[in-house]
Amino acid sequence: MAQVLEFKLPDLGEGLTEAEIVRWLVQVGDVVAVDQPVVEVETAKASVEVPCPYGGVVTARYGEEGAELPVGAPLLTVAVGEPDGKSTAGSGNVLVGYGTSEAPGRRRRVRPVALTGGGAGGNGATGAHAAVNGTKAASPGLNGTAAAPVSSLPATAPPSDGPVPVISPLVRRLAREGGLDLRRLAGSGPDGLILRADVERALRTGAGQGDGRTTEAPVAAAPVAALPVQAVASASVPGEVRVPLKGIRGAVADKLSRSRREIPDATCWVDADATELMRARTAMNAAGGTKISLVALLARICAAALARFPELNSSVDTEAREIVQHPYVHLGFAAQTERGLVVPVVRDAHTRDAESLTGEFARLTEAARAGTLTPGELTGGTFTLNNYGVFGVDGSTPIVNHPEAAMLGVGRIVPKPWVHEGELAVRQVVQLSLTFDHRVCDGGTAGGFLRYVADCVEQPAVLLRTL
Repeated sequence: MAQVLEFKLPDLGEGLTEAEIVRWLVQVGDVVAVDQPVVEVETAKASVEVPCPYGGVVTARYGEEGAELPVGAPLLTVAVGEPDGKSTAGSGNVLVGYGTSEAPGRRRRVRPVALTGGGAGGNGATGAHAAVNGTKAASPGLNGTAAAPVSSLPATAPPSDGPVPVISPLVRRLAREGGLDLRRLAGSGPDGLILRADVERALRTGAGQGDGRTTEAPVAAAPVAALPVQAVASASVPGEVRVPLKGIRGAVADKLSRSRREIPDATCWVDADATELMRARTAMNAAGGTKISLVALLARICAAALARFPELNSSVDTEAREIVQHPYVHLGFAAQTERGLVVPVVRDAHTRDAESLTGEFARLTEAARAGTLTPGELTGGTFTLNNYGVFGVDGSTPIVNHPEAAMLGVGRIVPKPWVHEGELAVRQVVQLSLTFDHRVCDGGTAGGFLRYVADCVEQPAVLLRTL
Protein backbone atom coordinates (compact mmCIF):
# COMPACT_ATOMS: atom_id res chain seq x y z
CA MET A 1 0.00 0.00 0.00
CA ALA A 2 1.49 3.37 -1.01
CA GLN A 3 2.16 5.96 1.64
CA VAL A 4 1.89 9.68 0.87
CA LEU A 5 4.67 11.77 2.41
CA GLU A 6 4.76 15.54 2.42
CA PHE A 7 8.06 17.28 1.69
CA LYS A 8 8.29 20.80 3.11
CA LEU A 9 10.60 23.67 2.17
CA PRO A 10 13.63 23.09 4.40
CA ASP A 11 15.60 25.62 6.39
CA LEU A 12 18.21 26.80 3.89
CA GLY A 13 20.44 28.25 6.58
CA GLU A 14 21.79 31.75 7.28
CA GLY A 15 18.54 32.75 9.02
CA LEU A 16 16.52 32.68 5.79
CA THR A 17 12.77 32.42 6.33
CA GLU A 18 11.44 32.15 2.78
CA ALA A 19 12.38 31.35 -0.80
CA GLU A 20 11.03 32.00 -4.28
CA ILE A 21 10.31 29.12 -6.64
CA VAL A 22 12.45 29.69 -9.73
CA ARG A 23 11.88 26.46 -11.62
CA TRP A 24 10.24 23.12 -11.01
CA LEU A 25 12.50 20.23 -12.00
CA VAL A 26 9.78 17.54 -11.81
CA GLN A 27 6.17 17.23 -12.94
CA VAL A 28 3.26 15.62 -11.18
CA GLY A 29 3.34 11.91 -11.96
CA ASP A 30 7.13 11.78 -12.31
CA VAL A 31 9.05 9.11 -10.45
CA VAL A 32 11.78 10.64 -8.27
CA ALA A 33 14.72 9.00 -6.55
CA VAL A 34 16.00 9.73 -3.07
CA ASP A 35 18.03 12.98 -3.03
CA GLN A 36 16.97 13.92 -6.57
CA PRO A 37 16.68 17.72 -7.03
CA VAL A 38 13.01 18.57 -7.50
CA VAL A 39 12.89 22.38 -7.47
CA GLU A 40 15.20 25.35 -7.87
CA VAL A 41 14.55 28.14 -5.41
CA GLU A 42 16.09 31.56 -4.95
CA THR A 43 16.70 32.99 -1.50
CA ALA A 44 18.08 36.33 -0.49
CA LYS A 45 21.52 34.72 -0.74
CA ALA A 46 21.60 32.50 -3.80
CA SER A 47 19.78 30.06 -6.05
CA VAL A 48 19.87 26.43 -4.90
CA GLU A 49 18.43 23.16 -6.09
CA VAL A 50 16.49 21.41 -3.34
CA PRO A 51 16.74 17.59 -3.20
CA CYS A 52 13.78 15.47 -2.12
CA PRO A 53 14.54 13.05 0.73
CA TYR A 54 11.93 10.54 -0.47
CA GLY A 55 11.74 8.26 -3.49
CA GLY A 56 8.42 7.59 -5.21
CA VAL A 57 5.79 9.21 -7.42
CA VAL A 58 5.14 12.97 -7.24
CA THR A 59 1.45 13.36 -6.48
CA ALA A 60 1.15 17.13 -5.95
CA ARG A 61 3.17 20.32 -6.19
CA TYR A 62 2.53 23.43 -4.12
CA GLY A 63 3.29 26.83 -5.59
CA GLU A 64 3.85 28.10 -9.11
CA GLU A 65 7.14 29.43 -10.46
CA GLY A 66 7.62 32.95 -9.11
CA ALA A 67 5.71 32.25 -5.89
CA GLU A 68 7.31 32.84 -2.48
CA LEU A 69 7.00 30.15 0.18
CA PRO A 70 7.94 30.33 3.86
CA VAL A 71 10.27 27.79 5.38
CA GLY A 72 8.19 24.82 6.47
CA ALA A 73 5.49 25.25 3.84
CA PRO A 74 4.71 22.15 1.73
CA LEU A 75 6.64 21.85 -1.54
CA LEU A 76 5.24 18.58 -2.86
CA THR A 77 3.86 15.20 -1.85
CA VAL A 78 5.34 11.87 -2.86
CA ALA A 79 3.65 8.45 -2.88
CA VAL A 80 6.22 5.97 -1.60
CA GLY A 81 5.99 2.28 -0.80
CA GLU A 82 7.11 -1.22 -1.61
CA PRO A 83 5.21 -4.37 -2.50
CA ASP A 84 5.43 -5.58 1.08
CA GLY A 85 3.87 -2.37 2.33
CA LYS A 86 7.00 -0.96 3.96
CA SER A 87 7.64 2.67 3.31
CA THR A 88 10.85 3.96 1.79
CA ALA A 89 13.28 5.43 4.30
CA GLY A 90 14.68 8.90 3.81
CA SER A 91 18.21 9.60 2.73
CA GLY A 92 19.51 11.51 5.69
CA ASN A 93 21.55 13.57 3.21
CA VAL A 94 19.55 16.77 3.28
CA LEU A 95 19.75 20.52 3.80
CA VAL A 96 19.75 22.34 7.10
CA GLY A 97 16.59 21.98 9.13
CA TYR A 98 15.17 18.62 8.18
CA GLY A 99 16.31 15.06 8.58
CA THR A 100 15.01 11.88 6.98
CA SER A 101 17.03 9.11 8.51
CA GLU A 102 13.80 7.50 9.64
CA ALA A 103 10.44 7.34 7.91
CA PRO A 104 7.51 9.00 9.73
CA GLY A 105 5.89 6.76 12.31
CA ARG A 106 2.37 7.32 11.10
CA ARG A 107 0.73 7.59 7.75
CA ARG A 108 -0.34 11.04 6.75
CA ARG A 109 -3.83 11.13 5.34
CA VAL A 110 -4.30 13.73 2.63
CA ARG A 111 -7.78 15.11 2.36
CA PRO A 112 -9.48 14.98 -1.06
CA VAL A 113 -9.58 18.35 -2.76
CA ALA A 114 -13.03 19.67 -3.56
CA LEU A 115 -13.22 20.73 -7.18
CA THR A 116 -15.25 23.42 -8.86
CA GLY A 117 -15.80 23.83 -12.55
CA GLY A 118 -13.77 26.18 -14.64
CA GLY A 119 -10.81 27.22 -12.43
CA ALA A 120 -7.41 25.63 -12.93
CA GLY A 121 -5.03 25.90 -9.98
CA GLY A 122 -1.37 25.18 -9.68
CA ASN A 123 -1.26 23.68 -6.19
CA GLY A 124 -4.21 21.34 -5.81
CA ALA A 125 -3.97 17.55 -5.65
CA THR A 126 -3.61 15.74 -8.96
CA GLY A 127 -5.24 12.68 -10.38
CA ALA A 128 -2.35 10.52 -9.12
CA HIS A 129 -2.72 12.04 -5.68
CA ALA A 130 -6.44 11.49 -5.66
CA ALA A 131 -6.05 7.88 -6.73
CA VAL A 132 -3.70 7.18 -3.85
CA ASN A 133 -6.29 8.47 -1.40
CA GLY A 134 -9.15 6.55 -2.95
CA THR A 135 -10.86 9.57 -4.48
CA LYS A 136 -11.89 10.08 -8.06
CA ALA A 137 -9.20 11.61 -10.25
CA ALA A 138 -9.90 15.06 -11.63
CA SER A 139 -8.93 16.41 -15.03
CA PRO A 140 -5.48 18.00 -15.01
CA GLY A 141 -5.08 21.76 -15.03
CA LEU A 142 -2.04 23.93 -15.62
CA ASN A 143 1.40 22.28 -15.39
CA GLY A 144 -0.16 18.85 -15.02
CA THR A 145 -1.91 19.68 -11.75
CA ALA A 146 -5.54 19.07 -11.04
CA ALA A 147 -8.16 21.76 -11.20
CA ALA A 148 -8.53 23.43 -7.81
CA PRO A 149 -11.12 25.82 -6.43
CA VAL A 150 -10.53 29.51 -6.90
CA SER A 151 -9.64 30.93 -3.51
CA SER A 152 -11.18 34.15 -2.30
CA LEU A 153 -9.56 36.81 -0.21
CA PRO A 154 -8.76 35.72 3.35
CA ALA A 155 -11.78 35.13 5.50
CA THR A 156 -12.00 35.93 9.18
CA ALA A 157 -12.39 33.23 11.76
CA PRO A 158 -13.53 33.19 15.40
CA PRO A 159 -10.65 33.74 17.83
CA SER A 160 -8.98 30.49 18.87
CA ASP A 161 -7.18 29.63 22.08
CA GLY A 162 -5.09 26.99 20.29
CA PRO A 163 -1.80 27.49 18.45
CA VAL A 164 -1.86 29.85 15.50
CA PRO A 165 -0.91 27.99 12.28
CA VAL A 166 2.01 30.26 11.30
CA ILE A 167 5.51 29.01 10.48
CA SER A 168 7.37 32.03 9.14
CA PRO A 169 8.70 34.65 11.58
CA LEU A 170 8.30 37.16 8.77
CA VAL A 171 4.54 36.52 8.65
CA ARG A 172 4.26 37.06 12.40
CA ARG A 173 6.23 40.29 12.17
CA LEU A 174 4.05 41.65 9.33
CA ALA A 175 0.93 40.87 11.33
CA ARG A 176 2.33 42.43 14.49
CA GLU A 177 3.39 45.63 12.74
CA GLY A 178 0.02 45.89 11.03
CA GLY A 179 -1.98 45.31 14.21
CA LEU A 180 -3.47 42.11 12.78
CA ASP A 181 -4.81 39.41 15.10
CA LEU A 182 -3.69 36.15 13.49
CA ARG A 183 -6.22 34.21 15.58
CA ARG A 184 -9.00 35.85 13.56
CA LEU A 185 -7.47 34.96 10.20
CA ALA A 186 -8.16 31.77 8.24
CA GLY A 187 -5.06 30.71 6.32
CA SER A 188 -5.19 29.62 2.69
CA GLY A 189 -2.26 27.21 3.01
CA PRO A 190 -2.43 23.46 3.59
CA ASP A 191 -4.25 22.58 6.82
CA GLY A 192 -5.06 26.26 7.35
CA LEU A 193 -1.45 27.46 7.31
CA ILE A 194 -1.35 31.28 7.32
CA LEU A 195 0.89 32.53 4.52
CA ARG A 196 2.45 35.91 3.89
CA ALA A 197 -0.05 36.57 1.11
CA ASP A 198 -2.91 36.01 3.57
CA VAL A 199 -1.56 38.65 5.95
CA GLU A 200 -0.88 41.17 3.18
CA ARG A 201 -4.39 40.75 1.74
CA ALA A 202 -5.91 41.03 5.21
CA LEU A 203 -4.06 44.25 5.90
CA ARG A 204 -5.33 45.70 2.60
CA THR A 205 -8.95 44.72 3.22
CA GLY A 206 -9.11 45.23 6.98
CA ALA A 207 -9.95 41.58 7.68
CA GLY A 208 -8.83 40.03 10.95
CA GLN A 209 -8.34 43.27 12.86
CA GLY A 210 -8.37 42.91 16.60
CA ASP A 211 -11.49 45.01 17.22
CA GLY A 212 -13.87 42.14 16.57
CA ARG A 213 -15.17 43.47 13.27
CA THR A 214 -15.30 41.29 10.20
CA THR A 215 -15.15 42.23 6.58
CA GLU A 216 -17.29 40.65 3.93
CA ALA A 217 -15.10 38.81 1.45
CA PRO A 218 -15.39 40.11 -2.12
CA VAL A 219 -16.44 37.92 -4.98
CA ALA A 220 -13.65 35.51 -5.86
CA ALA A 221 -11.60 36.38 -8.90
CA ALA A 222 -9.72 34.09 -11.22
CA PRO A 223 -6.13 33.43 -10.15
CA VAL A 224 -3.39 35.32 -11.89
CA ALA A 225 -0.39 33.30 -13.08
CA ALA A 226 2.94 34.31 -11.61
CA LEU A 227 4.74 36.70 -13.96
CA PRO A 228 8.18 35.48 -15.03
CA VAL A 229 9.46 39.03 -15.35
CA GLN A 230 11.29 41.23 -12.91
CA ALA A 231 9.22 44.37 -13.45
CA VAL A 232 5.51 44.83 -13.99
CA ALA A 233 3.53 47.79 -15.27
CA SER A 234 1.65 49.76 -12.63
CA ALA A 235 -2.12 49.84 -12.96
CA SER A 236 -2.31 53.32 -11.40
CA VAL A 237 -0.03 55.38 -13.66
CA PRO A 238 0.29 54.52 -17.37
CA GLY A 239 3.86 53.72 -18.28
CA GLU A 240 5.07 53.49 -14.68
CA VAL A 241 7.13 50.40 -13.92
CA ARG A 242 7.53 48.90 -10.46
CA VAL A 243 10.33 46.47 -9.65
CA PRO A 244 9.73 44.22 -6.63
CA LEU A 245 12.45 44.44 -3.98
CA LYS A 246 12.78 40.74 -3.35
CA GLY A 247 15.27 37.95 -3.77
CA ILE A 248 18.84 39.11 -4.28
CA ARG A 249 17.76 42.66 -5.13
CA GLY A 250 15.82 42.90 -1.87
CA ALA A 251 18.69 41.43 0.13
CA VAL A 252 21.11 43.97 -1.36
CA ALA A 253 18.71 46.82 -0.55
CA ASP A 254 18.33 45.69 3.06
CA LYS A 255 22.06 45.25 3.59
CA LEU A 256 23.02 48.59 2.05
CA SER A 257 20.35 50.39 4.04
CA ARG A 258 21.59 48.81 7.25
CA SER A 259 25.18 49.79 6.41
CA ARG A 260 24.17 53.40 5.86
CA ARG A 261 22.20 53.46 9.14
CA GLU A 262 24.86 51.86 11.35
CA ILE A 263 28.29 52.62 9.89
CA PRO A 264 29.81 56.13 10.00
CA ASP A 265 31.88 55.68 6.88
CA ALA A 266 34.56 57.90 5.38
CA THR A 267 36.52 57.68 2.14
CA CYS A 268 40.07 58.58 1.13
CA TRP A 269 41.69 58.08 -2.25
CA VAL A 270 44.97 58.36 -4.11
CA ASP A 271 46.23 58.10 -7.69
CA ALA A 272 48.93 55.50 -8.29
CA ASP A 273 51.24 54.63 -11.16
CA ALA A 274 50.39 51.00 -12.01
CA THR A 275 52.87 50.68 -14.86
CA GLU A 276 55.30 48.44 -12.96
CA LEU A 277 52.47 46.23 -11.65
CA MET A 278 51.22 45.67 -15.19
CA ARG A 279 54.77 44.86 -16.34
CA ALA A 280 55.21 42.41 -13.47
CA ARG A 281 51.98 40.64 -14.39
CA THR A 282 53.05 40.40 -18.04
CA ALA A 283 56.38 38.88 -17.00
CA MET A 284 54.68 36.36 -14.68
CA ASN A 285 52.34 35.21 -17.43
CA ALA A 286 55.14 35.01 -19.98
CA ALA A 287 56.93 32.53 -17.70
CA GLY A 288 54.23 29.93 -18.35
CA GLY A 289 51.70 28.22 -16.15
CA THR A 290 48.37 29.66 -15.01
CA LYS A 291 47.68 33.15 -16.27
CA ILE A 292 47.63 35.42 -13.25
CA SER A 293 44.71 37.85 -13.12
CA LEU A 294 45.07 41.48 -12.11
CA VAL A 295 42.46 41.11 -9.37
CA ALA A 296 44.50 38.26 -7.87
CA LEU A 297 47.55 40.55 -7.57
CA LEU A 298 45.39 43.26 -5.99
CA ALA A 299 44.00 40.67 -3.57
CA ARG A 300 47.53 39.66 -2.60
CA ILE A 301 48.34 43.31 -1.98
CA CYS A 302 45.21 43.68 0.18
CA ALA A 303 46.17 40.68 2.30
CA ALA A 304 49.64 42.11 2.90
CA ALA A 305 48.20 45.54 3.77
CA LEU A 306 45.70 44.04 6.23
CA ALA A 307 48.53 42.22 7.99
CA ARG A 308 50.09 45.64 8.62
CA PHE A 309 46.80 47.37 9.48
CA PRO A 310 44.57 44.73 11.17
CA GLU A 311 42.17 47.41 12.38
CA LEU A 312 40.61 47.39 8.91
CA ASN A 313 40.09 43.62 8.94
CA SER A 314 37.48 43.83 11.66
CA SER A 315 33.83 44.29 12.54
CA VAL A 316 31.97 46.09 15.30
CA ASP A 317 29.96 44.20 17.92
CA THR A 318 27.44 46.91 18.73
CA GLU A 319 25.82 45.04 21.63
CA ALA A 320 29.12 44.41 23.41
CA ARG A 321 30.55 47.75 22.21
CA GLU A 322 33.70 46.00 21.03
CA ILE A 323 35.80 46.01 17.87
CA VAL A 324 36.48 42.44 16.75
CA GLN A 325 39.72 42.02 14.77
CA HIS A 326 39.72 38.82 12.73
CA PRO A 327 42.79 36.56 12.58
CA TYR A 328 42.04 35.57 8.98
CA VAL A 329 41.24 37.39 5.73
CA HIS A 330 38.06 36.22 4.05
CA LEU A 331 38.16 38.48 1.01
CA GLY A 332 34.91 39.41 -0.68
CA PHE A 333 34.82 40.80 -4.20
CA ALA A 334 31.97 42.53 -5.98
CA ALA A 335 30.57 40.63 -8.97
CA GLN A 336 27.84 41.96 -11.24
CA THR A 337 25.47 39.28 -12.54
CA GLU A 338 22.13 39.13 -14.34
CA ARG A 339 20.49 38.57 -10.94
CA GLY A 340 22.17 41.65 -9.48
CA LEU A 341 25.24 42.49 -7.44
CA VAL A 342 26.67 39.68 -5.33
CA VAL A 343 29.81 39.49 -3.20
CA PRO A 344 31.41 36.02 -3.25
CA VAL A 345 34.01 35.38 -0.55
CA VAL A 346 37.49 33.90 -1.02
CA ARG A 347 38.23 32.04 2.21
CA ASP A 348 41.66 32.44 3.82
CA ALA A 349 42.92 34.77 1.13
CA HIS A 350 45.94 35.60 3.30
CA THR A 351 47.25 32.03 2.88
CA ARG A 352 46.92 31.89 -0.92
CA ASP A 353 49.45 32.79 -3.58
CA ALA A 354 48.60 34.63 -6.80
CA GLU A 355 47.94 31.42 -8.73
CA SER A 356 45.57 30.04 -6.09
CA LEU A 357 43.76 33.36 -5.87
CA THR A 358 43.36 33.48 -9.65
CA GLY A 359 41.74 30.04 -9.69
CA GLU A 360 39.39 30.81 -6.81
CA PHE A 361 38.29 34.13 -8.29
CA ALA A 362 37.52 32.39 -11.58
CA ARG A 363 35.55 29.60 -9.88
CA LEU A 364 33.44 31.93 -7.75
CA THR A 365 32.83 34.34 -10.65
CA GLU A 366 31.52 31.53 -12.84
CA ALA A 367 29.29 30.26 -10.02
CA ALA A 368 27.98 33.79 -9.48
CA ARG A 369 27.01 34.16 -13.14
CA ALA A 370 25.38 30.73 -13.14
CA GLY A 371 23.49 31.53 -9.93
CA THR A 372 24.89 28.47 -8.14
CA LEU A 373 26.74 30.15 -5.27
CA THR A 374 25.88 28.66 -1.90
CA PRO A 375 24.95 30.85 1.10
CA GLY A 376 28.30 29.89 2.64
CA GLU A 377 30.14 31.32 -0.37
CA LEU A 378 28.32 34.64 -0.02
CA THR A 379 28.79 35.26 3.70
CA GLY A 380 31.53 35.60 6.27
CA GLY A 381 33.70 38.18 4.50
CA THR A 382 36.03 40.40 6.53
CA PHE A 383 37.14 42.83 3.78
CA THR A 384 35.90 43.59 0.26
CA LEU A 385 37.77 44.37 -2.96
CA ASN A 386 35.67 46.31 -5.46
CA ASN A 387 37.07 46.58 -8.99
CA TYR A 388 34.64 49.09 -10.46
CA GLY A 389 37.18 49.95 -13.16
CA VAL A 390 35.58 47.23 -15.29
CA PHE A 391 32.65 49.63 -15.74
CA GLY A 392 34.95 52.24 -17.28
CA VAL A 393 34.95 54.62 -14.29
CA ASP A 394 37.85 56.12 -12.38
CA GLY A 395 36.48 56.57 -8.87
CA SER A 396 33.66 55.76 -6.50
CA THR A 397 32.62 56.05 -2.86
CA PRO A 398 31.05 52.63 -2.28
CA ILE A 399 29.00 51.60 0.73
CA VAL A 400 30.80 49.35 3.20
CA ASN A 401 29.66 45.73 3.01
CA HIS A 402 28.10 45.32 6.47
CA PRO A 403 29.32 43.99 8.92
CA GLU A 404 32.81 44.53 7.49
CA ALA A 405 34.80 47.64 8.30
CA ALA A 406 36.40 48.61 4.99
CA MET A 407 36.39 48.25 1.21
CA LEU A 408 39.14 48.96 -1.30
CA GLY A 409 37.93 50.41 -4.60
CA VAL A 410 39.96 50.17 -7.81
CA GLY A 411 39.22 52.32 -10.85
CA ARG A 412 40.20 51.75 -14.47
CA ILE A 413 43.87 51.70 -15.39
CA VAL A 414 44.45 54.17 -18.25
CA PRO A 415 47.41 55.97 -19.85
CA LYS A 416 47.83 59.44 -18.33
CA PRO A 417 50.52 62.12 -18.14
CA TRP A 418 52.63 61.43 -15.03
CA VAL A 419 55.87 62.77 -13.62
CA HIS A 420 58.22 59.77 -13.55
CA GLU A 421 61.82 60.11 -12.34
CA GLY A 422 61.63 63.88 -12.71
CA GLU A 423 60.28 63.87 -16.24
CA LEU A 424 56.83 64.00 -17.76
CA ALA A 425 55.82 60.64 -19.21
CA VAL A 426 52.77 58.65 -20.19
CA ARG A 427 52.13 56.04 -17.48
CA GLN A 428 49.38 53.57 -16.58
CA VAL A 429 47.51 55.35 -13.79
CA VAL A 430 44.81 54.02 -11.47
CA GLN A 431 42.75 55.68 -8.76
CA LEU A 432 42.49 53.75 -5.49
CA SER A 433 39.90 54.53 -2.82
CA LEU A 434 39.34 53.21 0.68
CA THR A 435 35.94 53.48 2.34
CA PHE A 436 36.16 52.58 6.01
CA ASP A 437 34.18 52.47 9.25
CA HIS A 438 35.42 55.44 11.25
CA ARG A 439 34.62 53.62 14.48
CA VAL A 440 37.42 51.08 14.00
CA CYS A 441 40.20 53.54 13.20
CA ASP A 442 41.07 57.12 12.47
CA GLY A 443 42.27 58.73 9.26
CA GLY A 444 45.93 58.04 9.99
CA THR A 445 45.41 54.28 9.94
CA ALA A 446 43.23 54.41 6.85
CA GLY A 447 45.73 56.64 5.08
CA GLY A 448 48.60 54.36 6.03
CA PHE A 449 46.76 51.34 4.63
CA LEU A 450 45.95 53.07 1.36
CA ARG A 451 49.48 54.45 0.98
CA TYR A 452 50.95 50.97 1.46
CA VAL A 453 48.59 49.57 -1.19
CA ALA A 454 49.60 52.35 -3.58
CA ASP A 455 53.31 51.68 -2.89
CA CYS A 456 52.83 48.00 -3.76
CA VAL A 457 51.02 48.93 -6.97
CA GLU A 458 53.81 51.32 -7.96
CA GLN A 459 56.66 49.06 -6.79
CA PRO A 460 55.54 45.41 -6.68
CA ALA A 461 58.94 44.46 -5.17
CA VAL A 462 57.65 45.91 -1.88
CA LEU A 463 55.56 42.74 -1.58
CA LEU A 464 58.67 40.58 -1.42
CA ARG A 465 59.06 41.56 2.25
CA THR A 466 55.83 39.74 3.11
CA LEU A 467 56.19 36.64 0.87
